[in-house]
Amino acid sequence: MRQRHSFHVDQGGHSVTVNVRSGWITETELLVDGKECAFHRVHGHGSYPMTLSSQLADEPPRPLAVTLDRTGKAEHPLSCVLALAGAELPMPERTAR
Repeated sequence: MRQRHSFHVDQGGHSVTVNVRSGWITETELLVDGKECAFHRVHGHGSYPMTLSSQLADEPPRPLAVTLDRTGKAEHPLSCVLALAGAELPMPERTAR
């Protein structure tokens, strides 16, 4: 059975979203302002922690990274943290729609 997780934060006028679809194959995508900027695909449930990197389309561009890790909790098995401009910001998980 596939599990889906979605994390989202608005930061400095930009939207950062991480979507995870896990099962036999785990796919993780990083969207910045609605555009896919990084993608990772692996057979199985994935290896954590996992970091995906991109940048914000500012002038000059600002690098960012998101790190996913296991929490050990059944109801929220993954956590996601955004690293931007030397700060780390936890990204809240969106509820399923």
